[in-house]
Amino acid sequence: MEDSLASRPGRRPRPPRRPERQQILLRRALALGVGLLILILLVLGVRGCLNARKHRALSDYARNVAQIVDETNQTSKSFFGKLSEPGALSVTEFVAEVNADRSAMDNYASRIDSLDAPGDMGDAQRTLELVYELRSSAMTEIAEQVSTALGDVGSEKATAAIANQMAKLLASDVLYSSVARPEINGVLADNGIEGDDVPESVFLADGTEWLDESAVSEALGSVSGSSAAATPGVHGLGLIGTSINGTELTPEAATAVAAEETPEVEVEVQNQGESTENGVTVSVTVNGSTLQQDISSIEAGETETVVIPLTPAPSGEVTLEVEAVPVPGEEVSENNKATYTVEFE
Repeated sequence: MEDSLASRPGRRPRPPRRPERQQILLRRALALGVGLLILILLVLGVRGCLNARKHRALSDYARNVAQIVDETNQTSKSFFGKLSEPGALSVTEFVAEVNADRSAMDNYASRIDSLDAPGDMGDAQRTLELVYELRSSAMTEIAEQVSTALGDVGSEKATAAIANQMAKLLASDVLYSSVARPEINGVLADNGIEGDDVPESVFLADGTEWLDESAVSEALGSVSGSSAAATPGVHGLGLIGTSINGTELTPEAATAVAAEETPEVEVEVQNQGESTENGVTVSVTVNGSTLQQDISSIEAGETETVVIPLTPAPSGEVTLEVEAVPVPGEEVSENNKATYTVEFE
């Protein structure tokens, strides 16, 4: 029996499994490492894209603000340039140009309000909106008061109101230079953005000079035809005659006029004073609607004629009121007006 057991072949030993398990674990670790690396790269890529998008948004915002600020500075130059040296601008022309500057400021304020402030620009945007709200409201009030300030009645009160609005413009300058601009440029710097800083903006030219009512009054007095610009001597205008399409009108009785597609009122105005008058306004009122034309200049003793088309053309019997608006210094203005009854046939 012992021989039988000895002759039985022995069992083959199992190969060790440890190296195979290590290989599996190694492959798993390698796969995990590759996956982790891919995840890190994805995160970095997404973050890079977000940072690039943020930088573009901040740069675009800064460039938009800079463009509006540059245009604002040009409007300031235009407004205070004509205020300091109105040149040959008449009252009507001066008022029209101030209204144009007012409209420009309204446009800038609307564009500022519509800006999309990215990232950390929220506080700076709110401050900037306040800056332009101050500027827009100040220019609106100035435009509303300048016509009165250039005339006789209420000119002192209107001039004081304009000086007060100059203080509002000064406040907007301080707010922009001390808060809005540093905040915008600070956010750009914190995000590593260079070369897109917003420019300076000083709307109130010559500092605090315009806060003085006398300075404003003196400047407005340089506008041709303003009450402060009246020269010494007798001033006075007179209506010499009025006609429609060649038919003379008389105040005493109704005048029949052939109906035309566009009747034209011709008004003759004479300078009956001793000085040249500039920026003379002639008005025609019919059916509650007033039409105006300006005479740029009338020498003393000279007569000028303006032609005012009646649009829309009236029909039937109407009352026509014609006036040469009194010039600064004119004390007697009864002969500046005339009322006519006209029958359009």
